[in-house]
Amino acid sequence: MLFVMTVAATVVLTGCASMRRTEQRTTQGPSARELWVLRMALQNGREPTMDERLDWENQMETRISQFLDHHPDAANSLQVTSFRFDRRASVGMSKEQVLLLLEAPAIITGNESDMELLARRYWPMLRGNVTEAWVYPLGWNLYFAGSRLVDITQYDEGK
Repeated sequence: MLFVMTVAATVVLTGCASMRRTEQRTTQGPSARELWVLRMALQNGREPTMDERLDWENQMETRISQFLDHHPDAANSLQVTSFRFDRRASVGMSKEQVLLLLEAPAIITGNESDMELLARRYWPMLRGNVTEAWVYPLGWNLYFAGSRLVDITQYDEGK
């Protein structure tokens, strides 16, 4: 029950830029920039300034470059474009890459009942294939099998 209330509170607090309901299963998740702008707006009551955006971009580029220098296998992976240039979570990334891009999730759960609630109509396709779910604002749910991102859903009611 606490989990459901926390999920509901997260969705209410984050709001939605769209006026329509979103329900999807995808291979591409939220971008680092969209979640960062949302966090800044919630914390400061305003969008980031141009200087703040440039500073964030520079910091993100440095962090990604350092990660790729230390993980040459990631530099040669299929997800490198999503990671380095799009800065968007995508299926196949490691937990470490997702954390670098999106920062900590609002909720982490390994409970199958919780994951079923998050996945909704997509649960039959995910059941048995996922071990953990991470919940992010705007209805984004990232599912992992061990340390790899294996699926992404988004369910957002809109306003």
